[in-house]
Amino acid sequence: MLSNKNKPLSADGIVAELRKCGITHIIWLPDTGSQIVAEAVNGQADFTLVPVCREGEAIAIAVGLMLGGREPVVVHQNTGFFESGDSVRSLALDLRLPLLLLIGYRGWRYGLPMNDSAGIFTEPILNAWGIKYYLVETDEDIERISLGFKEAHQTQQPVAVLFGKEYE
Repeated sequence: MLSNKNKPLSADGIVAELRKCGITHIIWLPDTGSQIVAEAVNGQADFTLVPVCREGEAIAIAVGLMLGGREPVVVHQNTGFFESGDSVRSLALDLRLPLLLLIGYRGWRYGLPMNDSAGIFTEPILNAWGIKYYLVETDEDIERISLGFKEAHQTQQPVAVLFGKEYE
């Protein structure tokens, strides 16, 4: 599925979609890809930003927040998702947690062959772990965030949303 790669993916659109899902906490590793979303929610009363030092911590923090009745989302790049693999497996998958993962799709080339191993490995790893995923490239695709959130809660499993384009 190819989208119009000239259309922007806006941080405001992502934030509005997270708000529709009732997200309370955004757990993220600061990086250039996710910084714009963090800046868009910073200071807004309905979101709490939770920066982490390593991506593997993000899942454990999300579990604690879920046990406390909160609705977190984990935001990181696909390389960070790889790093958090043990936490994803032992916590999110084994405990059957309805966790939304927003993953920057480093290496994505709009459906063209990829040459960055981060992009090449992303979908096969998600498939191997049985994690359903959706691709978002523009604001026209943005409702896939809510779709993934609803599916995570219906299946009691993590669901990933891959961002195939940098935010604007």
